[in-house]
Amino acid sequence: MGVTRRVFLRAAIATTAVGTVGAAETVLAPAASAASAPGDVVGKITVGYQGWFACTGDGAPINGWWHWTQNWSQPPSPTNTGISCWPDVREYTNTYQTSYAALGNGRPAKLFSSYDQQTVNTHFLWMQQNNIDTAALQRFNPTGGEGPTRDAMATKVRAAAESYGRKFYIMYDVSNWTNMQSEIKTDWTNKMSAHTASSAYAKQNGKPVVCVWGFGFNDPNHPFTPDACLDVVNWFKNQGCYVIGGVPREWRTGTGGSQPGFLGVYHAFNMISPWMVGAIGNVTEADNAYTTYTVPDQADCNANGIDFQPCVLPGDVSGRQRAHGDFMWRQFYNMVRAGVQGIYISMFDEFNEGNQIAKTAETQAWVPTNSGFLALDEDGTACSSDYYLRLTGDGGRMLKGQLALTPTRPTQPVVPNGGDTTPPAAPGGLTVTGHTSDSVSLSWNTATDNVGVSGYRVLRVSGSTSTQVGTTGSTSFTVTGLGASTAYTFDVVAYDAAGNVSQPSGQVAVTTDPPSGTTNLALHQPTSESSHTQTYASGNATDGDANTYWESANNAFPQWIQVDLGAATAVKRIVLKLPPDTAWATRTQTISVQGGTDAGTATQLLASAGCTFDPATGNTATLTLPSTVTTRYVRLDITANNGWPAGQVSEFQVFGA
Repeated sequence: MGVTRRVFLRAAIATTAVGTVGAAETVLAPAASAASAPGDVVGKITVGYQGWFACTGDGAPINGWWHWTQNWSQPPSPTNTGISCWPDVREYTNTYQTSYAALGNGRPAKLFSSYDQQTVNTHFLWMQQNNIDTAALQRFNPTGGEGPTRDAMATKVRAAAESYGRKFYIMYDVSNWTNMQSEIKTDWTNKMSAHTASSAYAKQNGKPVVCVWGFGFNDPNHPFTPDACLDVVNWFKNQGCYVIGGVPREWRTGTGGSQPGFLGVYHAFNMISPWMVGAIGNVTEADNAYTTYTVPDQADCNANGIDFQPCVLPGDVSGRQRAHGDFMWRQFYNMVRAGVQGIYISMFDEFNEGNQIAKTAETQAWVPTNSGFLALDEDGTACSSDYYLRLTGDGGRMLKGQLALTPTRPTQPVVPNGGDTTPPAAPGGLTVTGHTSDSVSLSWNTATDNVGVSGYRVLRVSGSTSTQVGTTGSTSFTVTGLGASTAYTFDVVAYDAAGNVSQPSGQVAVTTDPPSGTTNLALHQPTSESSHTQTYASGNATDGDANTYWESANNAFPQWIQVDLGAATAVKRIVLKLPPDTAWATRTQTISVQGGTDAGTATQLLASAGCTFDPATGNTATLTLPSTVTTRYVRLDITANNGWPAGQVSEFQVFGA
């Protein structure tokens, strides 16, 4: 297991003292003048999202108990653990048996895997339910053995953010990254920048957001020079990005946890986000930090046209810091009265350091009996497992002016329904009531519960993985956006107001109808490419928006773009578009079409020919195959463009007969 941020900050934290203003301080700071208008980070609540938990048997490339344990090859146990508190796992479809004793209520001690899409979906559902705006996906050095799993997590987070109407961005943590200066640029260019094509990717001032955490820290894990760091910041800005800096607490003074000589690097960021985990642990320390750091930091950012996004943390459960929400709420109050531009929650799922807001064991009944872990009620005050999600939601309301500034937390920690822990019975009678080429309609019988069923979650099942595709309060649901002529399996679970979730219903299998000639088979399907320039990645070509587009590297023909239809499908017609804006002059691109049923084998479906895009007729070109072919992958090979020295496509549409 890698070194956590808190561990390697301890030495730096010990070298400086926090200020001495008492907890009764109530002087209001002047309202700050935001450098930027509200966007996806300014005026918003952002949560740090690790997504770094895996379990043996979950299918993740890392194939181990990633971050749950010290020895990832062995299951978690009292002598092999990497966490400091226990998650509430009742809402996860897949959980994995550990070597801990049973929970206090007799249930088996199981843990979730972030690699399961349903886990990530559940987390983003919680964000949606609690009005948490944005998630910063942590990305450590991706060049080693963790790289493939981290790559997959980026895709899973993107899908969940799109499904639940949340925003996300990539947050690079450069700790212990030896060749960071060059490799971070390659990783962004070749992999992560493609995600900016997502409608869920966070934008600020119209620019995709990226964060770099770790420049200027005064410890051996961050040996980078100011020149190297400034080069990286400016490189990202030149890519058209809005760049956030995760910086040391003493960034402004260059003392304590910050190396001297980095102020120019810090001031190059569009937004500053100082790290506070390990620096404060109670209300008095939070108030001291407000006077010593937050107020003068905000003034410095105002003077330099920089947005300010300080950290708020719930507190370490194992350190008994939380004080049933008083510690976290005092930080919210201090940040809002200082006039900050945004707030960063440290963290959403950090069960290692115990600073998570994700649902957590609320009593010893939900903790392994031999673990020694504390629950959220450790100070004698009952707290529901979702309490810190709800508290974060109210903090966001106060930041946005939807709740009056108050030092008294409005969020009650108790379980609203009095402590119901009984899940509903599994729904019965799941049946398919209809299907088309892109949808399946389902119905089932009403489930029963000791208090009452709040609703149902519809799950698409693939092997051992279940992905939530919708929720409903009724006993029927239509799943849309499916592939034509494709086999699917579904089941349904019921849930109650306390968050208890039933066992799954029986499964039903169904195959969608063949495609119609009017169904765009490529819409929202994954893409690949030979290259792209700036943020014009291939995903723009299947997003359904003709104003976004893919553009290859310039002056480097031949180039290609490929769409994966998800399954072998009958294809007859391809429609290509460029943006309809008349600023796009008429141009002809030389294009051939390749296809195949696997990604590595392709045959020519249409010979190379000129395709003309004329704004007078909608900048659209239609390619009709000589006959209908069955293919999964459709690829355009582009060898020339007389309007621009690159391949360009804004919409890549594929249709059946």
